[in-house]
Amino acid sequence: MHGTVRCGAVLPGRPLANWARAGVALVCICAVALVLLTRPQAPGSTELAARLDQLYLWHSLLPRLVVAIVAGASLGLSGVLLQRILRNPIADASTLGIASGSELALTAALGLAPAALDVSREWVAFSGGIATVAIVVGLNWRRGLDPVAVALSGMMVGLMASALAVAIILARGEYAMSIFIWGAGSLAQQDWSTALSLAPRFVVGLAIASMLLRPLTLLGLDDAGASSLGLSVNFARLGVLTLAVWLSASVTAEVGVIGFLGLAAPAIARMLGARTMKQMIFAAPLSGAALLLVTDCAMQLLSPGFSDLAPAGATVALLGGPVLLFLLSRLRGALGAPGRIAAAPARELRRPHLALALLAAGVVLLVLGAVVIGGGADGWMVATGRLLEDLLVFRGPRTVAAGAAGAMLAAAGFLMQKMTGNPVASPEVLGVSAGTGAGLTIALLFVPFPAPPIMLTGMALGGLAAFLMMLAISAQSRFSPERLLLAGVAIGAFSMTLVTVVLSSGGMRGFVLLTWLSGSTNRVGAFEAWIAVVSAIALIAPLPFFARWLAILPLDDDAGRALGLALGRCRLLIALFAALLTAMSCFIVGPLSLIGLVAPHVARLLGFQRVLQHLAASILLGAGLLAGADWLSRLIIYPYQLPVGLLASLVGGPYLIWLLNRTEKLA
Repeated sequence: MHGTVRCGAVLPGRPLANWARAGVALVCICAVALVLLTRPQAPGSTELAARLDQLYLWHSLLPRLVVAIVAGASLGLSGVLLQRILRNPIADASTLGIASGSELALTAALGLAPAALDVSREWVAFSGGIATVAIVVGLNWRRGLDPVAVALSGMMVGLMASALAVAIILARGEYAMSIFIWGAGSLAQQDWSTALSLAPRFVVGLAIASMLLRPLTLLGLDDAGASSLGLSVNFARLGVLTLAVWLSASVTAEVGVIGFLGLAAPAIARMLGARTMKQMIFAAPLSGAALLLVTDCAMQLLSPGFSDLAPAGATVALLGGPVLLFLLSRLRGALGAPGRIAAAPARELRRPHLALALLAAGVVLLVLGAVVIGGGADGWMVATGRLLEDLLVFRGPRTVAAGAAGAMLAAAGFLMQKMTGNPVASPEVLGVSAGTGAGLTIALLFVPFPAPPIMLTGMALGGLAAFLMMLAISAQSRFSPERLLLAGVAIGAFSMTLVTVVLSSGGMRGFVLLTWLSGSTNRVGAFEAWIAVVSAIALIAPLPFFARWLAILPLDDDAGRALGLALGRCRLLIALFAALLTAMSCFIVGPLSLIGLVAPHVARLLGFQRVLQHLAASILLGAGLLAGADWLSRLIIYPYQLPVGLLASLVGGPYLIWLLNRTEKLA
């Protein structure tokens, strides 16, 4: 197994650690006391108001505090078990896709087989979580469950699971974005049922983990060493994995997704002095319980009246990105060296200009077909004459806008891949698309009803900030594929959690974010289509002037300087264009489509090797792919429609996982 984490952040000296633990306990006690003393009161001083206060205290507030403690402890225990059996300090229910898999299973059961939830909601969630982690482990088994590769695969599988969950909701004709609000992890309670359901499961899980202390200790060794001491490594790993997934799925089934708590709790436990496996088994649940309890208490203290300022699950998840980045900086192992992608060999075309002309003709035919061919009451139909004139008002703008957005995403992905010299870079994967959402969210906080220019400016600044942050973090590893991706995923997780916090509060801000998250072209009219086309032309037209830079930047920095390139200014200007392209395209199709990853790869595999030819082919392919995805989104579940970005991500996600599994270490 590869990958370790240096524990330099562990508090030095036992007395200081004791003081730190006492301080954490005092903070928890003070937080609970403040919540109880300052709880909102029903208006008036009548007997009814007093009875309502007692009802709120005993049947809402106290159960909520208990649920926070038990849910946090369960996720903390699950996190430390996952990290031990995978020997992976960045493993938890979020990074392995377990929470998303449980969410998908619950959504599928609710939409397709509601009777299954009556039997056992917990086991439905468990089946989804165990299936997801089985896929992730299977994908990375031959690589020795490398820590960074496992986390990346888990996050991509989780993204696809979330996309499938939305697709199922849409197929059933429900309000799709409610799944994002539920996924924020609200701890609000109306009785003791959730607390009484979770508490026994945690006690059982802790008892089993205590009985497995020896196997867990041996699993800290390599497989050969553990086997030589009489441990059946695979059997022990399977048993502990099942226990960890069950604990996490139980919490997801009851309160929703609470992201990254299983990642943060063990890290906090180590900082508070826990060293041995026995100490970690008890310290990680206590740390998780304290973190979720204090976070939820803080949200209640800051909330107006009886409403929540933000769900505690989403608020805790805000810590996920920074914690992941912190652990990434301390991770060492097989992936410490730069990597390369073992892509399939591609020959250079003999007549690239003719191939580009044919490709452009194919894209035009695809766009025309998307406008003419559609679904109807009797199945597929070809619109002609007056019917075509009537439908053109609806189909034309959305198809053109999708094509323009695809072209911009492909151009942005091309710029990022050339600038970093990394073929797995793209706006969606590196967190730039999510950064545009964070920028939009911040703009909405200052201007509740922003005009489109303000929204686009906020999105562009957010995308640029996310991209520059990712470059600064990954530069120290020479932009190695896995570390670049993981930095992007961490930034994306933080950005999307910020979006979810504001989204869950509802109101007009939530509505604007819902519209953006859906990535649907249903709302696109002639005005939006013209904006997309003009933006694509204005932002793509200057790119050929960067051809020399884009040919040199994939080389190392020394070569760039020797050839007279001002690396800092070149990268900043290209990053600005990439951020603007991403902001404009994400404004139309939402935060995730992976077109920026797929289109440049397909263009290269088709034989377009030179910079300008590669750029032109990528743009044409991006336009065609997203226009085709928009067309299919109208047909697959007719009369309902899938968001075009979501449909594209269901294709691009498996491609990225396949690409990651072709990553090899340089000698």
